[in-house]
Amino acid sequence: MNWIAWTILFFLIADFLLHRVADRLNLKALTDEIPKSFQLIFDPEKYRQAQSYLRTQTRFGQIAAAVDLLVLIGFWFGGGFALVDAWTRSFDWGPLATGLAFIGVLAGLKTLVDQPFSLYATFVIEARFGFNQTTPAIWIKDRLKALLLAIILGVPLLAGVLAFFQYAGSSAWIWCWALVTLFMIVVQFIAPTWIMPLFNRFEPLETGELKDAIMAYARAIDFSLDNIYVMDGSKRSSKSNAFFTGFGRHRRIVLFDTLIAGHTTDELVAVLAHEMGHYQLRHILKMMTLGILQTGMLLFLMSLIIHTPALVEAFYVKQPSVHAGLVFFGLLYAPVDFFIGLIGHWVSRRHEFAADRFAAATTGKIRPMVDALKKLSLNNLSNLSPHPLYVFLNYSHPPVLQRVAALEDGGQGTD
Repeated sequence: MNWIAWTILFFLIADFLLHRVADRLNLKALTDEIPKSFQLIFDPEKYRQAQSYLRTQTRFGQIAAAVDLLVLIGFWFGGGFALVDAWTRSFDWGPLATGLAFIGVLAGLKTLVDQPFSLYATFVIEARFGFNQTTPAIWIKDRLKALLLAIILGVPLLAGVLAFFQYAGSSAWIWCWALVTLFMIVVQFIAPTWIMPLFNRFEPLETGELKDAIMAYARAIDFSLDNIYVMDGSKRSSKSNAFFTGFGRHRRIVLFDTLIAGHTTDELVAVLAHEMGHYQLRHILKMMTLGILQTGMLLFLMSLIIHTPALVEAFYVKQPSVHAGLVFFGLLYAPVDFFIGLIGHWVSRRHEFAADRFAAATTGKIRPMVDALKKLSLNNLSNLSPHPLYVFLNYSHPPVLQRVAALEDGGQGTD
């Protein structure tokens, strides 16, 4: 083993242990007492159910993470990467086709490991707690559609990256950065109208009190909005949500049908005001810009080491190649990605506080947003008292207690 192998192995184990410590602290933070501000909405039985859901998810997640780590280490030190590399090279398809085959085989093997856990999570855990509405047919169709999208969109992108690193020399990372950036922007425009409808049905919100209230609010904040869409989220889960996606005339405000069923008009306007706030405050543009900058840094660092023989030697692969270097660099880059992810979570949590304040200020009402957050927590069986370390590592949204307190106190929110 060389220094690259030791570095990757150390971080894989350290990352696993750190998250298991956070899991343990998160479970220990559970208390029998319902937080005061939630006592009117959470009855003792529902609160116990939420805690049971957290315990079940946590233990299942620990098993899945352990299996994932053990399979990766076993595959690595069992010479699996070398075997796949030798097998795909044996067809003598040329560097690009060989690279696509190598990465495709690895992705397929990873999928085989992950799918049993996805099945159990969906049809056992989510069903046990009353969330799952997915049928086996829908589950299978979703995976086939995702595979088709990966082939149509992912394969050309991957081929472009491999080609640039194979033939463009020292400027390869710049060309790759331009390609990936263009891909990210194009997907933002086509996702609402072409990709998302492959998985869910989107119907314009019917004319009535709710639509009138939302359109009136949008006009009040000078937010151009042609329509609001309702998504049939109930065909997969009873959980509820709302989101904003796309840019320009391709942007969409989307409400889950389950959200509409469980909230008042004022609460729904507040939820959408929060989503519009993300757009008006340029949070979406800022996060996309950060993502583009992060991609540029990743590709630059990759260009420095992707052709290094020591990188492939760490995985017992004898012949350096762009495709092997790309995969193995992804594992070496994990520590950097971990810390960038923490920064991204922190920024995202600040954005959520800001969008909450925007919703309260522009609607002139605090209570509907507070009530909506509380109902969402109840319906989704959210953990009301997560441990700070768990939040720091995993949460892109602030804990609901902090969001409610920040709204009720008129403060800035703490993180």
